[in-house]
Amino acid sequence: MALKYLKDTEVDIDNVLIMTGDFNIRDCLWDLGYSFYSSYKDTIFEIANTFHVELSKSTEILPTRYSNNTQDPNSVLDLMFLCPNSINHNNHHIHPE
Repeated sequence: MALKYLKDTEVDIDNVLIMTGDFNIRDCLWDLGYSFYSSYKDTIFEIANTFHVELSKSTEILPTRYSNNTQDPNSVLDLMFLCPNSINHNNHHIHPE
């Protein structure tokens, strides 16, 4: 619902430096344990593009959501979008705790 709201609403925010959160979107681009493509990825990228930020990838590949159910795999749901010219773009770390 949040993605639909951001996409359908004209949001006027200048100078966005970071967009981050639990977007609850699984996609093989950022979750190597997931082998499927999500159409929601296109939506989040469109929104990020309007804010002039790009997906930042962590220096290590770790899940950001740990499942309590052994039947459900751990996954990557928390994403960070930064200005592409940021010194930390594609250079951030995930702390599991």
